[in-house]
Amino acid sequence: MRVALLQINTTVGDLEGNASLIRKAVELLDADLAVTPEMALMGYPPRDLLLMPGFVKKAWDVLKRLALDLKDSPPVLVGIPEPNRSDTGRPLFNSAALLADGSVRQIFRKTLLPTYDVFDEDRYFEPASGPQMLNLKGRTFGISICEDIWNDKDVFRRRRYHRDPLEDLRGADCFINMSASPFTAGKHLKREMMLSSIARKYGVPLIYVNQVGGNDDLVFDGRSCAFSPSGELIARAAAFEEDVLLVDIDSCSGYVSRDDFSPEPEIWRALVLGTRDYVRKCGFRSAVIGLSGGIDSSLTAAVAAEALGHENVTGVLMPSPYTSRESMEDALELARNLGIKTLTVPINEIMAAYERTLEPVFSGLERNVTEENIQARIRGNILMALSNKFGHIVLSTGNKSELAVGYCTIYGDMSGGFAVLSDVPKTMVYRIARWINMRGAVIPQRVLERAPSAELRPGQRDQDTLPPYEILDEILHRHIEQRQSEEEIVSAGFDPDLVRDVLRMVKTAEFKRKQAPPGIKVTDRAFGSGWRMPIAYRT
Repeated sequence: MRVALLQINTTVGDLEGNASLIRKAVELLDADLAVTPEMALMGYPPRDLLLMPGFVKKAWDVLKRLALDLKDSPPVLVGIPEPNRSDTGRPLFNSAALLADGSVRQIFRKTLLPTYDVFDEDRYFEPASGPQMLNLKGRTFGISICEDIWNDKDVFRRRRYHRDPLEDLRGADCFINMSASPFTAGKHLKREMMLSSIARKYGVPLIYVNQVGGNDDLVFDGRSCAFSPSGELIARAAAFEEDVLLVDIDSCSGYVSRDDFSPEPEIWRALVLGTRDYVRKCGFRSAVIGLSGGIDSSLTAAVAAEALGHENVTGVLMPSPYTSRESMEDALELARNLGIKTLTVPINEIMAAYERTLEPVFSGLERNVTEENIQARIRGNILMALSNKFGHIVLSTGNKSELAVGYCTIYGDMSGGFAVLSDVPKTMVYRIARWINMRGAVIPQRVLERAPSAELRPGQRDQDTLPPYEILDEILHRHIEQRQSEEEIVSAGFDPDLVRDVLRMVKTAEFKRKQAPPGIKVTDRAFGSGWRMPIAYRT
């Protein structure tokens, strides 16, 4: 009994395109059953597209045509939203349709609906009730969809739901889980541990099919896999790329792709895939980046060159009177190493024009962060002008540490269509850069060694304003990802005044984050669709 795991890169809303991906993956396939990821026909997450009945109807029209196209192919389980015909409850079910012999033969529904972090499924879907079983060629398959498999009492000490849908699947010959599980660093090893434990507990083969690709702020790493009844990994699809994985559940055999679960290569591949898909799925072909000669713009440029091709990336140097010779040299060396084009647009005269214009208003007042921010906003305007004129998307270069504490300029260095590093802490930026250089010199060594600086005033360094990044990132990790309070962080040995200052900066920078471009989620809690903090509040 051969099951094909269709690990495809869907685009949200592209019904015909997604159907074509399924069709191409299934045609000429030697298997008894093929399985797509969750919501594969519409792409995941479709968000409020689900609230458009006409769009859901169109999805079913496409599904029925797909069934006809595949009438001579093996049966296929396809993820799709299903209208709820009842007078009560949410308008839809998160479902899977079995296509066989030219029609939709059976429907399976998701039971557990996540409403945390980036998920909001209770907004749209009604939960299933009862076991979801598929009988095919004398075998019984227990069908579950994504979250349904994440609530085993023997795996999780504290369960989010009172019910475990897998318990309803006892007696099945094999478990199948159709997922769209977003990537975060280190998550897949936890997935495999959980899936292995469940297969062993129920004593049946377990097949897990995951989506791959980037959709908005989420990246899906694929890595579809299968386990034997004893919990042994018997197959794993490629990471961060499309794949079709064949699994024989009788002989418990398949192919295990090689992988690297270290954080630096994992995050690098997620950034590359997320950037490539966001840019292309939004209709862009090229990108422009402000090159400062610093570590953040260097890593952003390296990601862009890998994701889009070096010929489609332009780095813009915008020196001011405070830009050091070393920064210019490092930016140009980076561009040569990457093979990207460069432009140099000095901003000295524009700065002088701003000062003349504002002098009557600012007369008698000392220079401060206002003048520094004007420089950043001049650069942001230049990048957006190039974007408008040449059709490039602007990739902003700020990292998570800066975004967390507001060490960034709204309408300045925050300007852009996509924030590649917005969920990558500064210390991880350095780690990934050093990892890249282990494969060949890309980022100039001096960039890795010099103290980071925005170079908006003479002799400026980040640590004039911020604590050392090693300390700052640990405080931010505890507060943002582990949700620790000020008292808990202080009790871990951090300076009370420093902790208080950092948490104050996180709070007061919320209005900036609400206006930041989307970025790629790579940690357990990012400033994206899963971050729902108020702007105006008191604690």
